[in-house]
Amino acid sequence: MSVNGILYTKAMAKKILVIEDDKDIRDTIVYVLEEEGYEVVSSEDSKILKSLDHIAPHMILLDNWLTEWKSDANGEQISREIKSNPATSHIPVIIVSAVSNIKEIAASGLADGYLRKPFDLAELIAIVKKHLK
Repeated sequence: MSVNGILYTKAMAKKILVIEDDKDIRDTIVYVLEEEGYEVVSSEDSKILKSLDHIAPHMILLDNWLTEWKSDANGEQISREIKSNPATSHIPVIIVSAVSNIKEIAASGLADGYLRKPFDLAELIAIVKKHLK
């Protein structure tokens, strides 16, 4: 629908920030989510979080172990920081990892959910839809 020359869609695409250091996994997630109609911003490292206010994502998919880290920070700690900050606590955070205790890590990081690697693409879509109502 167009009003005064402005094109409006039924619903503006929800924006998802994907932080994953494995290029193949990151590319797969981006492709699947874009095919589902989401706007996706992706990064191989956590430095993109410095632009979180500018990006204004509706959800964050966060790898628990990013190889670029030079500190002791991990996805669990970053998630806890995001969820503890009143300015960003409303953003659903999903931790993505292959570790066996991912459920505990997600809970400790105050994340809204988790996705265990390797994941089925249907699982990815389902968890995103669950948290982006």
